[in-house]
Amino acid sequence: MAKLFIPGPIDVSKETYCAMSKPMIGHRGKEFEELYASTQPMLQKLGGTTRPFFLSTSSAWGVMEASLKNLCAKKVLNLCCGAFSDKWYSVSKSMGLQADKVQVEWGDAISPEAVRVKLEEGGYDLVTLIHNETSTGVMNDLEGIAKVVKSFPGVLLVVDSVSSFSAVPIEMDKLGIDVLLAGVQKALALPPGLSVFACSQQALERAEAMPNRGYYFDFIEFAKNAQTNNTPSTPAISLIFGLQHILGVIEAEGVQNRYARHKANNAMIHEWGTRHEFKNFAPEGNQSVSLSCFHTPPGFDQAAFIKVLKAKHGFVINGGYGKIKGLTFRISNMGNETRATMQELIDAMDDVLG
Repeated sequence: MAKLFIPGPIDVSKETYCAMSKPMIGHRGKEFEELYASTQPMLQKLGGTTRPFFLSTSSAWGVMEASLKNLCAKKVLNLCCGAFSDKWYSVSKSMGLQADKVQVEWGDAISPEAVRVKLEEGGYDLVTLIHNETSTGVMNDLEGIAKVVKSFPGVLLVVDSVSSFSAVPIEMDKLGIDVLLAGVQKALALPPGLSVFACSQQALERAEAMPNRGYYFDFIEFAKNAQTNNTPSTPAISLIFGLQHILGVIEAEGVQNRYARHKANNAMIHEWGTRHEFKNFAPEGNQSVSLSCFHTPPGFDQAAFIKVLKAKHGFVINGGYGKIKGLTFRISNMGNETRATMQELIDAMDDVLG
């Protein structure tokens, strides 16, 4: 099997698969409650919060859409800088919500000042932000944007940290984030199918006042069940066993060591790109720490490069996404990767490039 260095899903360790193969347990008993509870301390540490983390058997998009349904009573401002943040605006419109956006070119970052200018128009009660836009390799200024949003009373902030959670520090409580969400198939290095998210008290109060929340993604149902370390509906138990394992691995490594490892691995790929004169698609100062997105130079046979890398060395990288597919290529350094494994990839790519 080829090893994945794409932006997600990423490579899953044998030890994680082994943890996921534990005998099945019921989800309405003490064993599951203990399993659920065991995930909380490290999730809270990674999210910089004392709030409980809810476990949703869905992709992150389930929680992203749920945030709109639970929290948008007036008008949502979607911050758009790539495929996934643009899609959040499309989802808002498809739900019939009053929605507006701050739109920048793909490859650019969202300016906190642009957010301020838009919010000053008034009428908004929700802002959505993708912290690390996986399609472009742009990491937005979470602290700066959160500070702006929090200066507008009654405006809640939802942050997608799908490809940054556990790769860089995130301080939910300090920044005043109202919903912090992540999928587990990126930096947490698990198979897809599970999302984790935490809600502020203000978010839960807003949700409780919202009609027609449904059931499966009702934040109040998640909060109610979390009080007894459980979920509203049948959870992906095997994935939660995997989550318990990977959180233990993170604890053993040390959170700061994990952040430093991601940063160092990312720097290795940046150095490789510079050596081969591949220009980073994201601007200096807003480049992702969990993946790298490079321009495809004129005349460079990107498809052949990716194909030979897989066929000859068993490594898979990604040839861009959405409207910049083919114009860029992306390399992940998330999850369990080490200096040694990143060097193996670099040596392989050097070999293919000749």
